Amino acid sequence: MSAFLDTLQWRGLLHQTAGADIEQHLARGGRVAYCGFDPTASSLTVGNFNSINLLRHWQRSGNKPIVVMGGGTGLIGDPSGKDSERQLLTADDVAANVEGQRGIFERILDFDPANPNCAVIVNNHDWLGKLGYIEMLRDVGKYFSVNAMIQKESVRERLHNRDQGISYTEFSYMLLQAYDFYHLRVTHDCTVQLAGSDQYGNIVAGMDLIRRRLGSEQVGGYGVTSPLVTRADGKKFGKSEQGAVWLTADRTSAYAFYQFWLNTEDAMVLDYLRRFTLLPRAAVDDLSAQHEAAPHQRAAHRALARELTELLHGTDQLSHVEHASEVLFGGGDLRSVAPELLRDMFADVPHSSHGRDQLGGAGVPLADILAQTSLASSKRQAREHLASGAVAVNGQRVDADYQLTGDDLLGGGMILLRRGKKSWHATRWD
Repeated sequence: MSAFLDTLQWRGLLHQTAGADIEQHLARGGRVAYCGFDPTASSLTVGNFNSINLLRHWQRSGNKPIVVMGGGTGLIGDPSGKDSERQLLTADDVAANVEGQRGIFERILDFDPANPNCAVIVNNHDWLGKLGYIEMLRDVGKYFSVNAMIQKESVRERLHNRDQGISYTEFSYMLLQAYDFYHLRVTHDCTVQLAGSDQYGNIVAGMDLIRRRLGSEQVGGYGVTSPLVTRADGKKFGKSEQGAVWLTADRTSAYAFYQFWLNTEDAMVLDYLRRFTLLPRAAVDDLSAQHEAAPHQRAAHRALARELTELLHGTDQLSHVEHASEVLFGGGDLRSVAPELLRDMFADVPHSSHGRDQLGGAGVPLADILAQTSLASSKRQAREHLASGAVAVNGQRVDADYQLTGDDLLGGGMILLRRGKKSWHATRWD
């Protein structure tokens, strides 16, 4: 097996290959492969990261990766994995999404032109946008059998759904993706397409178009797919799934990103370490042994969160979120955390608003405020919690007679209250 495929196999990133002699083709090295990304949102999710990883391993094995931004196909929409018609985006929305996603690839792949296998980004609108309808029917459509197209799983399921069906627009998506492969084969000597397992049918369609248009005596096309990323319950990650985890800070903060990986289900953490990081086999084996011997220490989880947060958000942000996490769960002083990071940390906890004038002079009894929060149902219960030493202000435990004053305000006008180890409430003072 080639070094590239062997790496994918060990990391759980190899699902299927297309092309009978792909091993011999890859053995020479210096090949060109592409992976396409439709800009249906301004960012990409953890599910997309799986495909980006294919390009990363491809480049690390000495081959050249091409990122295809779907400025053209994004105007149509891929029916794969969807049980209903996508809502069409405007050309301006698609163009904005293309720009929004570009920085993700620049963080993960090497675009240095001094590198002979440097990555490149292309936009398929540059060639699909120039194709005329008649030209597309004559030069592409004539090579596709409708009988074969309707056997594709994503199309077949939609055809049997009387409520939704499938439009001619989405039905034709396969032709556009096949043409992408053909165009890149001619213009960039690209012979391999990388993608998730749901794209296998589209890859084969592109290979067939290359063979028919260029002739069997030419090097045709090959395909490599990876399994879709799933959670422990088998559900996949995606843009439309509730709680999607995005790869840019404007959609998922660095802190939330770090915490997501830190809270990975135990059953999936080793799989994700192999799949998403570049940690070598020996390091993963060591973390696996630590995880099995002392799962409560969460060594594998911390390694996963560190590797991915540093990759997507940078070393400085990793340092900030690690410090914030230590303060939050280790009982440190929250004053040492930057205000913008505090907002991210406590964005999803219960909160309440209070008049800042109450903090003047001697301040306001903490017991009175506790009774107005999610931490206590009455002043009596609030006093009981305080008397037992269960309450902390900004991470520091306080006594039963504590008065909140302006000195307790954190950046952003917040005072953070905690009962016990995990029950937080954010008070905002205006």
